[in-house]
Amino acid sequence: MKRKDDRKPGELRPIVARVGVIPRADGSALFSMGRTTAIAAVYGPREMHPKRMQSADSAVLKTIYSMAPFSTSERVRPGPSRRSHEICKVTRQALEPAVFLKEFPKAGIYLFINIIEADAGTRTAGINAASLALADAGIPMRDLVTAAAAGKVGNDYFLDLEGKEEDETKCDLPIAYMHNEKKITLMQMDGDISPKDARGVIDAAIKGCEVIYDIQKKALMEKWGYKKPHAAEKKEPAETGEKAKQAKEKPAEKKVEPKKAEQKKPAPKKSTKKEVKK
Repeated sequence: MKRKDDRKPGELRPIVARVGVIPRADGSALFSMGRTTAIAAVYGPREMHPKRMQSADSAVLKTIYSMAPFSTSERVRPGPSRRSHEICKVTRQALEPAVFLKEFPKAGIYLFINIIEADAGTRTAGINAASLALADAGIPMRDLVTAAAAGKVGNDYFLDLEGKEEDETKCDLPIAYMHNEKKITLMQMDGDISPKDARGVIDAAIKGCEVIYDIQKKALMEKWGYKKPHAAEKKEPAETGEKAKQAKEKPAEKKVEPKKAEQKKPAPKKSTKKEVKK
């Protein structure tokens, strides 16, 4: 089945990932998938307020998710909603396994996610931006968390559904994934499909997460100026032992410049004219 934007079934929308977009935050990132754009900012670790929310043996990851009123074709009502509360919760649950929260007891890590443009996949874009922002803030992490959604449209498994495809799909299944540990930290499903199809949709989403993981790493390397080490230049082995001792004791030879050859004066020319007798 042909996709609305002529992508292949297993192809992601164009992705843009940038780190350090908010200078005053401890860490920040922008993550864009097609016409869905999320900006995340991290503040902390810092003292948790109110104190009754503190955890004695670990930090608390507090997530705040919101959509800008101009993010969709219809104006979004400002302020929290039931949907935003749900996404705050699942985002926190997706990220917590990757963060070393026990390193900061009684502290709070505040994570703000703002969707400035929405065309399906807002929670996955938000998780990808949040993971980059946490890494940019220097929060100790086991691994980056990547997120992607997939679904079944007709007989095909489509990766990274856009708005119109999301309306036509039999199932929308977003996941969050830790690449190095091969661990799924979030899985939700909206729809009804067979176990065989569910396995195919999950595999498609994981492949998308692996592509996004490389894009996240590249964005962090560009921000922090990481460069691949160049091949070491070959050096001649230094002399050791008796040869080195002789070379050290041997006086440097003076260069003797060759003497310049003396130029001979040319002999006077004989006159060829006959003398006239007086």
